[in-house]
Amino acid sequence: MTLLVAIAFIFILGSAVVLHEFGHFIVAKLFKIRVETFSVGFGPRLFGKKWGQTDYRVSAIPLGGYVKLGGDESNAPLEGDGAEDIPPEEQYNLRPRWQRISVALAGPIMNILTALAIPFTAAFIYGVPATPSAVVYYVHQGGAADQAGLKPGDRIVAFNGTRNPNWDSITGDALLSPGHALPIVIDRNGSNINLTITPTTRVENGEAAGTLDFIPDYGGLPVVVDSVAPNSPAEAAGLKRDDRFISIGGEDVKSSAQVTEYVGDHDKQPIAMTIERDGKTIQLTSDDRRINGNKLGFIVVEKYPLLAANVSSAGKYAVDQNIQILRLTGKALGQVFSGQRSVRNTLSGPIGIYQATQKSIERLGWDGVFGMLGFLSLNLGIFNLLPIPVLDGGAIFLFLIEGLLALIGLSISTAVRERIQQVGFVMVLLLMVFVLSNDFLKLIGGRNQEPEKPPAAAPAK
Repeated sequence: MTLLVAIAFIFILGSAVVLHEFGHFIVAKLFKIRVETFSVGFGPRLFGKKWGQTDYRVSAIPLGGYVKLGGDESNAPLEGDGAEDIPPEEQYNLRPRWQRISVALAGPIMNILTALAIPFTAAFIYGVPATPSAVVYYVHQGGAADQAGLKPGDRIVAFNGTRNPNWDSITGDALLSPGHALPIVIDRNGSNINLTITPTTRVENGEAAGTLDFIPDYGGLPVVVDSVAPNSPAEAAGLKRDDRFISIGGEDVKSSAQVTEYVGDHDKQPIAMTIERDGKTIQLTSDDRRINGNKLGFIVVEKYPLLAANVSSAGKYAVDQNIQILRLTGKALGQVFSGQRSVRNTLSGPIGIYQATQKSIERLGWDGVFGMLGFLSLNLGIFNLLPIPVLDGGAIFLFLIEGLLALIGLSISTAVRERIQQVGFVMVLLLMVFVLSNDFLKLIGGRNQEPEKPPAAAPAK
């Protein structure tokens, strides 16, 4: 498993960087601009091969990459000095401003297109998930939902300003809003009722997160085993992938959250499970062993029905998925700037990406790997559009400022441009140091932290 995670990590990080740089590369080639270097990573060259006039290399610092364009010395602190004998017609710095902006934009656009292409392709291969209405199955007594006035059978028609939300949207907003009152509109017996719910605060890895303290009803969707850890209590009990849960501890199973919470609430107790396998009902019982903080070592998910996709529905699904990621990412960053969320638990570097990759593989296999690639590509593309010197957004911003100054006969001097790039270089270097040290501190803190006991499960029916 460790080797598989390492391979997946290299694939995700490498693909996101290579695709970004390929965007710069291909547009520069289309404009017949010389590309001196195509590097994965920064710093000293480790290995590579020179084809034609381009050195394709892997460099020592694996935190990004770059394409060195002929005549462009703006990022010399990161990329090194270029050749001096490049013909004027192949020099990037002598090209029209619109061409230089196009080359700078191409990297982030390639990342964003990758993020869209992954769910778009998945929708065509597997279909678009038909998500059920957001209906409440069980409300934990005294919890956030109970205090807000939610009742079993309520259908959530709006949550935190989002109409007809899905469960991912609801749980994502709650996760980022511990202790903050959120507006919610529910449909109860045909009447809309406005309520306010304040997610219960729980602490994970030193960071506060919100939970709503109710179990969703997925409308009878099958709850199936997605994976079983080797040598786990679940495997010893006979549980297998694709088993459908009928009941657990005598309770009819309505959602994966119900199964997870039931296991968490019955520490060091044998658990009776009724599952369906190949059309047959089977009774299983686990022993009292637990792993990884009161777990049996299996993952359950709802099996959504999949609808055949066309270009329109697949495109809408891809756009919706990425907008949801951007919305939650933007909200988390907004909380950082407002002081509601710590920078330490919001930003991650290579170690954080590795850990997320490991969790994705454990839960979703290679589907999770491509999901991580899409998530990382989208964030990499948006981050590079920020107007920070050395980043693509910084270059584009300078080009636009130059264009405005040119209208009144002014320009940015070489000395000023170099000073701006030096500031940007220092900012990027500090960011690299921060994310690496931040990852290390979170890793140490996570190992020392005791797992938190989940809330009580639904009562037997």
